[in-house]
Amino acid sequence: MNYLSDRINLLAESETLAMTRRSRELRAQGFDVINLSIGEPDFDTPDHVKEAAKEAIDQNYSHYTPVPGYPELRQAIANKLKRDNGLDYVAEQIVVSTGAKQSLANAILSLVNPGDEVLIPAPYWVSYKEIIKLAGGKGVFIEGSIQADFKVTPEQIEAAITPATKVFMFSSPCNPSGTVYTYDELKAFADVFALHPQVFIISDEIYENINFNGKHQSIASFENIHDRVILINGLSKGFAMTGWRLGYMAANKEIAKACDKLQGQITSATCSITQRAAIVAMNTNPADSPEIKMMVEAFKYRRNLAISLLHETPGIKINVPDGAFYLFPDVTSYFGKSVGDRVILSGSDLCDYILDTAFVAIVPGVAFGSPDCIRISYATSEDNLREAIKRIKEALAKLK
Repeated sequence: MNYLSDRINLLAESETLAMTRRSRELRAQGFDVINLSIGEPDFDTPDHVKEAAKEAIDQNYSHYTPVPGYPELRQAIANKLKRDNGLDYVAEQIVVSTGAKQSLANAILSLVNPGDEVLIPAPYWVSYKEIIKLAGGKGVFIEGSIQADFKVTPEQIEAAITPATKVFMFSSPCNPSGTVYTYDELKAFADVFALHPQVFIISDEIYENINFNGKHQSIASFENIHDRVILINGLSKGFAMTGWRLGYMAANKEIAKACDKLQGQITSATCSITQRAAIVAMNTNPADSPEIKMMVEAFKYRRNLAISLLHETPGIKINVPDGAFYLFPDVTSYFGKSVGDRVILSGSDLCDYILDTAFVAIVPGVAFGSPDCIRISYATSEDNLREAIKRIKEALAKLK
């Protein structure tokens, strides 16, 4: 008898976490697995942020905090948004959560009713679609192509908007494609949304600091839609603080208050110690941080290395992403090929084959709405990256 709710039965497991789990299981069995499936910087949290956490413990910041975060932290985030992004917010418009994923869920659950449509450029981060399901909404996907660096156009967005459209949800820099939208491209999006005042925009900017081509641009910059933008960010990627679990949103006061109300009934506030450390992180200008600069340079070097190595592999189509730390190659040329009795019919088959035979974990593109592709994370050492791509090339060469 199935006694679980329809809600949970309809929910898919995160394929990135599933692949990470499989790689850990194989490693526990003694196999030398290289994990290129996880979206986690392989760097440590900057020392001055860690010191702030230690001081917070010694100063007994061990009690419940306000649900949306310490006032000092919310103000520090507002200051950061002004300093780094030129955006005007006050502390009351900031809600701090247990990771950017919770901030995204808060926004969707506070805005979307059953039957509402949420427009999402594909490829997209795996959890977008599932969070929308939880809210009873309908995901409507706008396809980007590798030839266009996976970017969608204002014309595509305009054509997808219907009377049922409630939200447009996207990330820049993008997970999984590394796509980064320019100021002019975002302005063209904003001009479309200005014609549709019923549409809210959720802008996932968690990879803001990992941008290889200059200053990050936010769609919240445009006054004609500013009050309808819900900006999502956090500390996981730019400050290498994945395990600390702190994300935040900036939105109009009504939406911020709604997310505060929702969070108060589900998790309450995030960790008090993390929040005190986050104040120091938010007061850090990335342009002046040697740790962040070093990390971004390392990712850019690895991107270029991985692309050069993969270019030597026949049949893989690959673009040059401008941010994040992923490659998202098209692998359709391997569909229909086989080795022994194993036939590759999809990107999922290919990822399973590579994990089983080369012991390299990567994620199928179908998890991100692009079944022709696979996602390769280069958030690992140069030695791991060279060895992993060598193994991948050897495995692919066996397919005929």
